[in-house]
Amino acid sequence: MHNDWLFIGIFLIIAPVFPGLALVIPRIIAPRKPNALKSQTYECGIETFGETWVQFKAQYYIFALVFLIFDVEVVFLFPWAIAFDQIPLFAVIEGVIFILILFIGLVYAWRKGILEWM
Repeated sequence: MHNDWLFIGIFLIIAPVFPGLALVIPRIIAPRKPNALKSQTYECGIETFGETWVQFKAQYYIFALVFLIFDVEVVFLFPWAIAFDQIPLFAVIEGVIFILILFIGLVYAWRKGILEWM
C-alpha cells in the first residue's frame, strides 16, 4: 500500500520537472541577438500595412466556443449511442441526464442570442 503512494509521490515531484526543463533550457541555450528587424511585426513573410491590431467581434468567439462544446459532447455521446443496447439502466439514465443538460445549455444559448448570426 505504501509502495503505491511512493510512486504517486515520486510522480508528483518529477512531473513538473519536465515542463520546467522544456521552458528553461531554450532560454539558456538560445542566442540573444536582439535588433530592430526582429522586433517588427510581419504576417506571412511580408511586412504589414495598415493597423496590425484588428478587433474581432466577441460574438464570433462565443459562437465558436458553443460549437466546440457541442462538438466535443458528440464525441462523448457516440460510444454511448453505439453500446446503448448493452449498457445497464444506470448508464442509460446518466446519458439521458447528460443530454438534458446539453439541451438546457442549448436553450440558454438560444435565448441569450448567441446562435443568431449578424
